[in-house]
Amino acid sequence: MPYYVYRIKPGVTDLVKDLELIDTFENFKEAKQFVREKRVGENGSSGVVYKMIFAENPLQAEEKLLEYREPDVVREWEK
Repeated sequence: MPYYVYRIKPGVTDLVKDLELIDTFENFKEAKQFVREKRVGENGSSGVVYKMIFAENPLQAEEKLLEYREPDVVREWEK
């Protein structure tokens, strides 16, 4: 299964995101390096996020990126 790299732009709400497939990689190290380079080149004020995801196809990757996930609960001792 390949690694898909997406550019995620903020949408109208937190549930609506603008996903753009940038590239596909078969190798984890290449994908990780590509994402790191993109993150360094992006300024933080635009709200654009780069994510890498492992999936069978682009449709499954987008479904995983768009699904709602509960925020992590940080315990007092984990701070």
